[in-house]
Amino acid sequence: MAASKIITAKSLKFFEKYLNNASPTGYEWEGQKIWMDYLKPYVDDFITDTYGTAVAVVNPDAPYKVVIEGHSDEISWYVNYITDNGLLYVIRNGGSDHQIAPSKWVNIHTKKGVVKGVFGWPAIHTRNRAKEEPPKLDNIFIDIGAKDKKEVEKMGVHVGCVITYPDEFQVLNKNKFVCRALDNRAGGFMIAEVARLLHENKKKLPFGLYITNSVQEEIGLRGAEMITQTIKPNVAIVTDVCHDTTTPMIDKKKEGETSIGSGPVISYAPAVQNKLRERIIETAEAQKIPFQRLASSRYTGTDTDAFAYSNGGVASALISLPLRYMHTTVETVHKDDVENVIRLIYETLLTIKAGETFSYFD
Repeated sequence: MAASKIITAKSLKFFEKYLNNASPTGYEWEGQKIWMDYLKPYVDDFITDTYGTAVAVVNPDAPYKVVIEGHSDEISWYVNYITDNGLLYVIRNGGSDHQIAPSKWVNIHTKKGVVKGVFGWPAIHTRNRAKEEPPKLDNIFIDIGAKDKKEVEKMGVHVGCVITYPDEFQVLNKNKFVCRALDNRAGGFMIAEVARLLHENKKKLPFGLYITNSVQEEIGLRGAEMITQTIKPNVAIVTDVCHDTTTPMIDKKKEGETSIGSGPVISYAPAVQNKLRERIIETAEAQKIPFQRLASSRYTGTDTDAFAYSNGGVASALISLPLRYMHTTVETVHKDDVENVIRLIYETLLTIKAGETFSYFD
């Protein structure tokens, strides 16, 4: 299957709609509905849980279960404190970057709908340039145009309202996708495309396939932790993003060397089951899919860890999409990498046989 034939006009339209919808950690359900609606023609059933994880299932009655997984949530902020003169201070919901906040527009989600605001910042003229104060969590603030606390509350904004950035999907130089929340709506998109291709190519799998879009990854892999207990899978192939380390100010000796446009990234880590990882590498080589390697230390920091260490141990592996500028509003990935991650997951699934243990002792 050629990579160039994967992303269609229809699937790109879905990707754009799915990215542009806000899906902050703990508030993922509207995005999940968009995702499920797209997948409906290609799967047999859906599972959802109390906190909003969505799973599209193919062959739900099969005893052997394989998960392919991404996470649906994006980093965001919470309103934490409202001043008497109507300004808002925030705390993180996930790993939001305080340094990119000044002068950004924001959407504050309230029961009355979205209230617009801006992260204010003192003008350059008023700052002591000999002793510049950098943006920090305790000095960034949001202005919603209210004169006092009472007006803020009248607008429907209160402590606990969640805040997202409004930045939407764009294409840079024909083949780079740019948006906030590519971490990891790109994962949800890629696993959805795998399901679509299996259906369109009439591939019959000898196992149950659980296309899993987990919630709450950004605050500790919590959605995956919950849903793996429900599914009880035999195998899990997880996809998330990893860093392009070729842009300035990144130390390759510390972060390794991976770049956008050079293919999916296959991880080495204790949570990554070696036999499953080797199957993925053999598949990439056989199908001539370019790939890169990444070594993690004690953990991958992705939902792979949650699946691997659940249910007495689940054979798990990680295929990552290299991305520039993670946790900013201009996250950037290469279209070729997106298509090659889809291809690699798709082709790997076709090699898995029902009942495989991936045991080191077989």
